[in-house]
Amino acid sequence: MRLVVDLNRCQGYAQCAFLAPDVFAMHGDEGLLYDPRAQEAQRARVLQAAAACPVQAILVDELDLAAGAAAGVAADV
Repeated sequence: MRLVVDLNRCQGYAQCAFLAPDVFAMHGDEGLLYDPRAQEAQRARVLQAAAACPVQAILVDELDLAAGAAAGVAADV
């Protein structure tokens, strides 16, 4: 899963760090650190964090989700 955070838009509310602390962390009062290649196991928490961002600064690459779903369908056949 790939993440992009618009650091110009981020206001340091830290909702992401609260909801997905293994992926997002605050550095000081306003600096955000994050793992742009978060583990798939963290997907639910990352999606919650993106949804909770007051300024919608977090983008999750959904192409990985579609590719994984297609692979799952092919494996079931």
